Order: sequence, then structure tokens, then C-alpha cells
Amino acid sequence: MDTPDGPPVLRIGELSRRLGVSDHVLRAWESRYGVLQPVRSTGGFRLYSEADESRVRRMQAHLARGLSAAEAAQAVLGEDSRPGAGPGQADGPRRAAAAGELSGDLRQALDAFDEPAAQAALDRLVSDLSLAAVLRDVVLPYLTGLGERWERGTASVAQEHFASNLIRGRLAGLARGWGNGHGPRAVLACPPGELHDLALMVFGIMLNRNGWRIDYLGMNTPVEELTRTVDARRPDLVVLAATVPGNLEPHAAQLTTLAQHAPLALAGAGATPQIAAAVGARLMAGDPVTEAERAGWSR
Repeated sequence: MDTPDGPPVLRIGELSRRLGVSDHVLRAWESRYGVLQPVRSTGGFRLYSEADESRVRRMQAHLARGLSAAEAAQAVLGEDSRPGAGPGQADGPRRAAAAGELSGDLRQALDAFDEPAAQAALDRLVSDLSLAAVLRDVVLPYLTGLGERWERGTASVAQEHFASNLIRGRLAGLARGWGNGHGPRAVLACPPGELHDLALMVFGIMLNRNGWRIDYLGMNTPVEELTRTVDARRPDLVVLAATVPGNLEPHAAQLTTLAQHAPLALAGAGATPQIAAAVGARLMAGDPVTEAERAGWSR
């Protein structure tokens, strides 16, 4: 049994990890309301599809707006039954308009320190768009704009910290369990002095969606520690991300040695073609989502 989004391939544990919903709740929504529609594998396991994931995300969004579980399930199943509509998909212009409106709602809520409204806006964005679109077209541009507003003095330090911490929490939920599996391994880190790692988290989340296992070291990682981790973990890829210009050059000699032990890529505004060429690394010049989706990263 295939769905418009591809064959069912997810076990309930993976679906639970992606959505941040316990498997107990997922089973309840399946048995009581029919929101999930799994098929059985040849081994007897329930397998869930991307359409199931979409239905649960839309149910979460309806719950965040105050509907009961029964009402939310009814709304989701009603959306799926609309003539000519794919699972949860409005027509293109309406979806684009809704996404623009929700992006504005998200910014307004974050700037106003309104955590519940910001979470609800994110829930609705994820229910209406793919995760890649939410991260690439909404979250990353918002963070870039926030940084620019902070530099101009039109956004306060408190606003920047509040928004960054809320978004970090959502990303941390998406990253849960990203070291599990049997795919290739990537080690992700920021160099000493680099305190901005949200874009690197986005890259790791999307790389994990392409089958990679992630060892995440995060911000302000000493190069010596990174090197020891690479020697111990033997990754298939190492990514070092820097937003501050000149943050990588002082470590050029160590990075040259590191690049001889594992494939090294440099990312962020602080990574230039010159430093990448000097240390023998690949330069990741695209946005984090696009870079993670490139066929060359997955296998």
C-alpha cells in the first residue's frame, strides 16, 4: 500500500522521535480516531508513511489552537477528504499566502516575547509546509534578519536571546536521536570563539533526514578536541561552521592536518574560498538545508 508521499517506511519509534509525540499517544490517535494509517511489514511491524507524519503534525497544530483531540482528528481527516486535495495540502497560492502570514505571526510573537504564540506559529508552519521549507524559507531567514536588526540596534539583546533560545529548543527536539542508525557519520562543530550554531544544527537535522548519523559538538569547540573526536569516531564527514570572519585562519595548520584524517567541509560567513583551499577542505557555500540535501552527501 503506497501513499502519495511514498511507501510506508517508518517504525513508530522513529515517527515518535520526528514528531516529539510519545508512541503511546500515537497509538491512541491511531486506534481512537484513525489519524494514522499504517501497514504491516513482512515481519509484522507497523510501518508509517510521510502522509501519516503530515496528519499528526496537522493534528498538533489544531491542538495548539485549542481544539480537543477528537475535534483536531476530525479536522485533519476532513482536510484529507477534500476533492482534489492531497493529504493536508491546500492549493499553491493559498499555501504560499498562509506561509507568509505565519512567518509574520512568528516574527511578531518572537519580538513580543510571546512563547505560546510563537510555538503555535511554528506548529502551523510545520503542518502546512515541509520541514525543509520551514527551516530554509522561514527559520533561517528570520535568524539572519534578527542578527542584522541586532547589529543596527533595532532589535534588543533580550529579543535576540529569547528568539534564539526558543528556536534552539525546537531544533533540539528535531535533533533527538540523530546519532542512531547505520548510515554514514558526520561530526559537526564550531571553532573556538564561535557562539552561533543554529545554522549548523539545521544542517545536522536535515543531514540526519538523509540517513546520516550525527555527532554534534556545537559552539566554541577547541580544534584539539575536534581532532581527538575525529580520530576516535572515524567519521565520513567533518563540518566546521563559523559566522565570524577570521575565526578559522588561526587554526589553519591544525585544520590542514585534520583534513588529512577525514573529509573536511567549512561553512558559514566566516568560511572563505581562500581558507578552504589553504587547508584542503570543501567550501559549503549554500544554505544549510540545500547543502544537506545535495546528493553528494547521502548514500
